Amino acid sequence: MIIDSHHHFWKYDPIEYDWIDDSMKVIRKDFLPENLKTTIQETGVDGVISVQARQSVEETDWLIGMAHQNEFIKGVVGWLPLTQDDIEDYLVKFADGKILKGVRHVIQGEPDPEFMLRKDFNHGISLLKKYSLVYDILIVEHQLPNTIRFVDQHPDQLFVLDHIAKPLIVRNELSPWKENIQELARRKNVNCKISGMVTEADYQKWTPSQLLPYFEVILEAFGSDRLLFGSDWPVCLVATTYTNWVNLVRKNIASYTETEQAKIMGENATRLYQL
Repeated sequence: MIIDSHHHFWKYDPIEYDWIDDSMKVIRKDFLPENLKTTIQETGVDGVISVQARQSVEETDWLIGMAHQNEFIKGVVGWLPLTQDDIEDYLVKFADGKILKGVRHVIQGEPDPEFMLRKDFNHGISLLKKYSLVYDILIVEHQLPNTIRFVDQHPDQLFVLDHIAKPLIVRNELSPWKENIQELARRKNVNCKISGMVTEADYQKWTPSQLLPYFEVILEAFGSDRLLFGSDWPVCLVATTYTNWVNLVRKNIASYTETEQAKIMGENATRLYQL
């Protein structure tokens, strides 16, 4: 089964989605299950995991509701208030339905550079394993050193790194992202989504060869057992089509055996998120 481990839904609102700037006008509209269902039918993708785009419990509820109504939505990575004292009440409520598979916080947008090292945040993270929830790590490349310190506090928690930690592809810079990724990957409880790469390059001018060094780093660092295909639809549409991204990922993992490719394209997501 082919699983897209990372995409979003939204009803577009310019205030709630103020990060969609003028360079991303193409995605200033609604993206809902019927749109994605049509899109994936052209690519052989069988199911998807819906990931939060707003930091609200209401959105998490909304995503779970759509998953109940659409069989191809296999799970949700939502947002819950991890820093609140009553976080376990939310975990009891949301984990009970078996649709919530993981939790994510937009670390990349936090003004506090030490946010992920805060005691209250880490207390929330420490409870996730009890409810069989994955934690998705959303950061940019300069946050990798603190991410390593953060992960080391939770050796038994399953982590999935989103968008390969957003390296500076637009500048063709590999270091220090490469060395930090290699260090993070030494933690066997950390996995990585092959997603979000085209939008870290120039939307109009990126090339497959420009992305190749970044593919090579993550393929070597994480291997076929800890990599997951993800589209980052509809965000990816500012730089490529869904089909083009699926084909590019397939091309870059073609040196793996069919068994290994199957892991990356769906089996790892199915296992980690207990789909």
